[in-house]
Amino acid sequence: MPERVEPCLALLKPRPPKGPEWAFEIKWDGYRLAVHIEPKGVRIITRGGHDWTDRFPAIAKAAKKLGVATAILDGEAVVLDEQGRSDFGLLQQSLGGRGGKRTSDEAIFMAFDLLYFDVRDLRKLEFTARRHLLEGLIESRDDVIRLSEEIEADGDRLFIAACDHGPEGIIAKDRESKYRSGRLGDWLKIKCVQSDGF
Repeated sequence: MPERVEPCLALLKPRPPKGPEWAFEIKWDGYRLAVHIEPKGVRIITRGGHDWTDRFPAIAKAAKKLGVATAILDGEAVVLDEQGRSDFGLLQQSLGGRGGKRTSDEAIFMAFDLLYFDVRDLRKLEFTARRHLLEGLIESRDDVIRLSEEIEADGDRLFIAACDHGPEGIIAKDRESKYRSGRLGDWLKIKCVQSDGF
């Protein structure tokens, strides 16, 4: 089992792609995390490679209850507002503000990929196969670890609907793509406000 996996990052695009090869999800506004489940315990690793297990005790506790010996889940830690939308400001507050060192019991984990499962590296499998295994692992509606739902819809219509209801945007994923680290275009992000970090 790898100590750490560099995440697959979404490439910013101005509009959604077309075609049945694309799967769509809501873009979550939080902290990208990898949850490593091993016989010796759970580790929660940030996108930058920092161990934040102690900062997300509720997520770590829920991961132990998934009933799997080994797994790496890719997803986003978020705090939801009253309307069920992810709010980055609320997440930062729960961790003690910018540069804070508090633990967050409010954060939940929206899982959207499965990179390793029962002593098997899944990164060479196509996205739909990984997604199928992830859905089997998180079939129960846990309050803390949830499945980031795939939405069957036309990308343009979904994007308009998402922006009307407040989410940050949508993510498009190539159904046949392997899990490749970096920003290579297998995943695309379409943001309601067109900006990006540099």
